[in-house]
Amino acid sequence: MKTFESTQEFSAFPKNDAPSCLILDVRLRGESGLAFQEQISKSGGHIPIVFITSYGDIAMTARAMKAGAVDFLAKPFRDQDLLDAVANALARDISRIAAEHANANVRSAYESLTPRERDVMEQVVLGKMNKQIAADLGISLVTVKCHRSQLMRKMGARSVADLVRKSGSLNLSLRSPA
Repeated sequence: MKTFESTQEFSAFPKNDAPSCLILDVRLRGESGLAFQEQISKSGGHIPIVFITSYGDIAMTARAMKAGAVDFLAKPFRDQDLLDAVANALARDISRIAAEHANANVRSAYESLTPRERDVMEQVVLGKMNKQIAADLGISLVTVKCHRSQLMRKMGARSVADLVRKSGSLNLSLRSPA
């Protein structure tokens, strides 16, 4: 656990890829915790935030939660409530980190594909059969089968459904050839 005297000190602290959680008061010296939450979000930060406050109201709670806060605790609160909120925040961060690593692995696998394997993959994901892909791309059926086999291996896809799921995480703009 690390504590910070100010938002500037927190911002200057090097962040790593370990699961983490920020416990943040709504009222900070010279600054609003809600404004700092917005600043973190705008800078691309993904740290889960648990708010604590003695001065909260429904509108403030709603604003914090809409902006992605994991929890909002009004003082005085039970120690167990804070522990539960932190555990929930850490579990979410563990899931986020795992998903980011999985997406990075899928992206790396996709980048290892040849341009033709990418063309075939797009057609497979669109639900086309091998004969249709061969006709659309102007290549032989045997060539489609070879590319399809290679791209499935490189992508680590066990089935077409698995390939479709993985391609979804890539945010590809799929198109049918003219």
